[in-house]
Amino acid sequence: MANPALTAHGDHVRLTVRLTPNGGRDAIDGVEAAADGEEHLKVRVSAVPEKGKANQALIAFLAKKLGLAKSKLSLISGDTQRKKILRIDGDPEDIFRRLAELVGQ
Repeated sequence: MANPALTAHGDHVRLTVRLTPNGGRDAIDGVEAAADGEEHLKVRVSAVPEKGKANQALIAFLAKKLGLAKSKLSLISGDTQRKKILRIDGDPEDIFRRLAELVGQ
């Protein structure tokens, strides 16, 4: 069984993202299942993967798209990997709804 890209944890959600830095533009490319069956949100940013710039761009981009303050999003793991886990503080139901609208599900 596939693990969803988004999981609720009480007062926050965890979002698994596969980030493509230096992607030419900032965009969400939908949800994709990896070879291991885990789902992740595909995101590209135009920022380069140097000194955390791509991670900062990812947080700023998703915060803007979700209509949340950047301070509500933080990187839990994957600082230097393409696969990242983000913590998004807030009501899980609200965040699920906002993200579903973004990816068209």
